[in-house]
Amino acid sequence: MTYDVAALRADFPALEEGAAHFDAPGGTQTPRAVADAIARTLTAAIANRGVVTRAERRAEEAVSHCRSALADLLRADPRGVVFGRSMTALTYDFARALARTWRPGDEVVVTRLDHDANVRPWVQAAEAVGALPRFADFDPTTGELVPDDIAAHLSPRTRLVAVTAASNLIGTMPDIPAITRLVHERTDALVYIDGVHYTAHHVVDLPSSGADFWACSPYKFLGPHCGVVAADPALLETLHPDKLLPSTDAVPERFEYGTLPYELMAGTTAAIDFLAEVSGVHAGSRRDRLVAAYAEIDRHERRLAERLEPTLRALPGVVVYSNAARRTTTTLFSVSGWDSQTIRAELAARWINAPAGNFYAVECSRHLGLGDAGAVRVGLAPYTNEDDVDRLLDALRDLLMQ
Repeated sequence: MTYDVAALRADFPALEEGAAHFDAPGGTQTPRAVADAIARTLTAAIANRGVVTRAERRAEEAVSHCRSALADLLRADPRGVVFGRSMTALTYDFARALARTWRPGDEVVVTRLDHDANVRPWVQAAEAVGALPRFADFDPTTGELVPDDIAAHLSPRTRLVAVTAASNLIGTMPDIPAITRLVHERTDALVYIDGVHYTAHHVVDLPSSGADFWACSPYKFLGPHCGVVAADPALLETLHPDKLLPSTDAVPERFEYGTLPYELMAGTTAAIDFLAEVSGVHAGSRRDRLVAAYAEIDRHERRLAERLEPTLRALPGVVVYSNAARRTTTTLFSVSGWDSQTIRAELAARWINAPAGNFYAVECSRHLGLGDAGAVRVGLAPYTNEDDVDRLLDALRDLLMQ
């Protein structure tokens, strides 16, 4: 089986512009099939969901097909797939709903490895009801977050633990099954996983992860801008968010405010179907094909990382902060004597998109000693090729060896 990156790239109109994109952790480029699915939905007759008219049925199908596709991607129950504006918005919604059951003196555990979308909603919800936030640290040298870092903050009053499956800043992938097992053995707390960065690089198995909630964002894996939270429908039944009086109380719809964006749901389905074909395997279920595809994507990205990282680390003045044993192919680095935004601008002038900042992982950036400024982030994607990597390395070599 051969990973045909050239054929894959031909499906991405944005790549025709000529830039080398290392900005995928902030959002991937969009394949033509996804844009076409969105356009078809927007230009077809469509109405509020129902079963009477063709327009109503078309909306109903967009929703059901999207839930089924996401269920295959995450190995989740489609009845537990909640769709929303963004992962951040959904996490705020769930934080408010869960905090209704918290009491003064209860505790929630968050980590300094996480994107702030999996920190601040929980901290703010806890403080609003008199509960106490607890921060688990990670090793800033290795980038590792281990179960013991979480265990030190668990108590009989712990009500929720929020942790990332992969750091969007330095790529660290904590051992989520070990963490969820530890939390569930020692407490009655729920575990909320930020799977946004992880889901772009590795196949998800919600039951095996042990997570109570798994949040992700389709625009990080070739889809449109939206957010998703998957959970056991039985768990969702126990939560009662604020909602409009005439809106349904059914799960998962009770968490989805207003009319759903049918075009984005169609685009999400198209993105998952596109991913399922990446490996060239056309037999078996969509879930089987996704598992095969993600294995191929991982091998492709690992090969590129092996081409990139040794040279990057050897460049004068370069400090790399992505050092965990288990991590995605996302690399954060700074250069002694250089402002990271200057490096970003110099690369951009050469049509190389490698942004700099803290990327909303502000606690992580501060814990690394980078303050709020962060550093340069290089992320690999399914469409990244060897030429992209070589262009980046050549540009950095020219800059740093002047």
